[in-house]
Amino acid sequence: MTAPTTASLPALLAWRDYDPSACELPGMSLGELALPGPLESEGDRLWQLGARRVRLPGTIDLTAGADPGQAARTVAALSLVRDLTARAVLVEWGLRLPTAPAGAWQLLSHLQPPRLIEGPTDAHEALRTWQQSHYLCKCLWRKGPGFVQIRDRRWGELRRFTADEPEYEDTIERLAYGAPAASVPRAVLADFRTEHLVLDIGPFAWWLPYRISRWLQEPMTV
Repeated sequence: MTAPTTASLPALLAWRDYDPSACELPGMSLGELALPGPLESEGDRLWQLGARRVRLPGTIDLTAGADPGQAARTVAALSLVRDLTARAVLVEWGLRLPTAPAGAWQLLSHLQPPRLIEGPTDAHEALRTWQQSHYLCKCLWRKGPGFVQIRDRRWGELRRFTADEPEYEDTIERLAYGAPAASVPRAVLADFRTEHLVLDIGPFAWWLPYRISRWLQEPMTV
């Protein structure tokens, strides 16, 4: 089984600014950038290179079935979108969703909105709602002294999940870039599934919230 952390990602286009008109100016394009890995460091590397707007090729497909190789590539691509969202990088990407269940897009609504959604009959309305309701820190996790906490506003109201058992932090670290669902503690994974904090992609479970190192605004507001 191909591990998501070793799955290769295609090269992407990148610019030094968010605004499309500014990106047309000389020296603003970073051109086509390869993503050699490791996956965990690609978001930081792109930021340090000056990328503030990136365009991913193709479409991230959540309807591709259980093929481990395809699932690993999907997890890797979503991980990059998540990590760049956490840095407030403008990400241009496409998403294909299954036709059911309705509202599946909300699981991903803390990520930078895609440029298009394919699949569901209400895809156009879902995309418009996602674009209008998106803001940073919508679903995040943080590590405190002896505990982890998730703060989730994807469904409007604030939902908190706090755990001080070491196996929860360990499981988050293992799921951050995808792991076989059978490889993590069953009870912990069940709790995360109940709270809609993981996404099952083929044989892998993938951690949805992004981590922050500092608050972008007052914690009580987030």
